Amino acid sequence: MITTSAVKVGEYNEYYKQYIDQVPGSLGIAQALEKGMEETRDFFTSLSESELLLRYEEGKWTPKEVLLHIIDTERIFSYRALRFSRMDSTPLQGFEQDDFVLSSDANSRTVDSLIAEYVSVRQCSLLLYASMTAQTIANIGTASGSPMSPRAAAFITAGHERHHIRIIKERYL
Repeated sequence: MITTSAVKVGEYNEYYKQYIDQVPGSLGIAQALEKGMEETRDFFTSLSESELLLRYEEGKWTPKEVLLHIIDTERIFSYRALRFSRMDSTPLQGFEQDDFVLSSDANSRTVDSLIAEYVSVRQCSLLLYASMTAQTIANIGTASGSPMSPRAAAFITAGHERHHIRIIKERYL
């Protein structure tokens, strides 16, 4: 079982350490992603529509926008993981998360549709990571000008959603 201790400095940009550190060290990739799926689904379905549309400050995202940001980010990081696991050495560009959110129209969607999309993306990610060997999950590619391995991408994904849920609990509710 690959845990966060297997992910070494040099497999990711140091910025992402804050997300990897959010994942309990005893969890493997599949466990971290499955536990996150359950917690994220339960958390967002527990919020009222007014809570889902709340901005704690002008210019900040609503919880619906945060959820779609989590989904979009997971898609992008899974794509990176796929490319790197297949030995693709093409450097991958970053993405502008604020532009993604602005054009997402997340606030007009139901929480059920967002959760359904989230669960679908997560299930695809779980299958992708499960298909990788110990060697391919450790391959390193370049994303946003920095190194990244598929196993780092998996734990960044798991920690990223935990980070955003913590922020919503602290600042929105």
